[in-house]
Amino acid sequence: MKKSKIYFTVLCLALGSGILFACQSKESEPTKKPNILFCLADDATWKHMSAYGTDWIETPAFDYIAAHGLLFNNAYTPNAKCGPSRSIILTGRNTWQLEEAANHLAYFPTKFKTYPEALYEKGYHVGYTGKGWAPGTSLNKDGSKRELLVKAFNKIKTEPPTTGISNVDYVENFKSFLDEKKTDEPFCFWYGGHEPHRKYEYGTGVKLGNKKLSQLDSVFPYWPQSEVVKNDVLDYAFELEYFDKQLGEMLNILRERGELDNTIIVVTSDNGMPFPRVKGLSYEHSNHLPLAIMWKNGIKNPGRKIEDYVSFVDFAATFIDLAGYDAKTLGMHPIQGNSLKPFFDSDKEDVIKAEKDYVLLGQERHDVGRPNDVGYPVRGIVKDGFLYVINYKNDRWPAGNPETGYTNTDGSPTKTEILNLNRSGENHRYWEWNFGKHPPEELYQISKDENCLNNLAENKEYQSLKADLKNLLISELKSQKDPRQFGNGDVFDNYPPDRNAHFYERYMNGEDVKAGWINASDFEKRKEH
Repeated sequence: MKKSKIYFTVLCLALGSGILFACQSKESEPTKKPNILFCLADDATWKHMSAYGTDWIETPAFDYIAAHGLLFNNAYTPNAKCGPSRSIILTGRNTWQLEEAANHLAYFPTKFKTYPEALYEKGYHVGYTGKGWAPGTSLNKDGSKRELLVKAFNKIKTEPPTTGISNVDYVENFKSFLDEKKTDEPFCFWYGGHEPHRKYEYGTGVKLGNKKLSQLDSVFPYWPQSEVVKNDVLDYAFELEYFDKQLGEMLNILRERGELDNTIIVVTSDNGMPFPRVKGLSYEHSNHLPLAIMWKNGIKNPGRKIEDYVSFVDFAATFIDLAGYDAKTLGMHPIQGNSLKPFFDSDKEDVIKAEKDYVLLGQERHDVGRPNDVGYPVRGIVKDGFLYVINYKNDRWPAGNPETGYTNTDGSPTKTEILNLNRSGENHRYWEWNFGKHPPEELYQISKDENCLNNLAENKEYQSLKADLKNLLISELKSQKDPRQFGNGDVFDNYPPDRNAHFYERYMNGEDVKAGWINASDFEKRKEH
């Protein structure tokens, strides 16, 4: 009897230890790291995704992500140009903290590690298809080519519907990337669509996109309300829908492979649409961008619309945080942005404290074409429905010099029509809005004036507000060590471009300088200047 009791006691202890060990083992099992799919359209203004209410563009994949995740109503890039905007995404640092990478057509500094490089070193399967960080040059310390997104998957080609659309088969290349992944390996992938970047085939929005000019009651008021401009906008819409279609097929692939629920999917654009007064400047339609994020395993209460201001400097911080690391341990330079995880864990639309609810903007040199390759330095802040901007060198041409074709504005039917109206004397107002010089300060109530046409900077009623915004902006820039706040702003002009150096001087001396992003008709006659 005593023996039986002893046996029973030992058995209970053994079972108890086994259960305890099993519980401890289960608790100590590492949580599967999330996958990351970052999807970046090339040149798309925020309001043109149909989730924001546009009815003449259909983006069902973006809308699905917004409905099953979060739709951000106030997401901004600090710098509305491809190269610097992508530099900000990859590093989590603002324009003025990026040295050469503040500029377009730049040499990317070897000192700055990108979040894809950092996650690759921690065991993530990393790659991209389409357009990565560009345009610019990135080299290792030994002079060899450096791939900031680790590995390109662009070998598989397709026959696109127009000559303006890339022949890279984004979907099949994504499959190829996933096929190389080990079974339990988390992945970090960048889908960089070349669309809706120019050039377009004129009229394809109507011919291939089944769109009608009557769908557009009007276009932005700073452009002519003409059939030429409306066709141009519908061609843009067709390419934006193409980007979204590829995204939809990628979602299906993740669903089929059982990877959808544990993948953080971020969809946005690098800067506003490639039209005059938008891409390359610092206005609402330039910097305000679409943003939807879905993560079925990680976002509580999906379907919310977030009203807080968020910045592109927040992406790197978010991915590193959700992967379980911090920038310091990854060997990255300090990240300026903040993780967006609090939005994932909340059930509210607003989580940022009112005094911190703002975003900063800034630009330096975009495309070459001004004398001595100088840029157009700007700093700005968006807060409480207002945009305040400082133009530090407002004697310069913001869209680029007239004689070299306004190089900060891509060639387009819309651009050509505005220039021709001005040259013929029919309408100078559109030229002034799109290509004219800017005042030293600008203030717009973008909650009522998203087109930024009513400058309130000299209005007595808004002097106190302007002063508050300026003080906050300068204070933040100084704390972030912006060289321009310490008398060293010219450093950005002195960084050499990686191509087309001395463009202005060469053109004015009669050289046939190649500038494929500008229409030949955009150039002015040399003798007039």
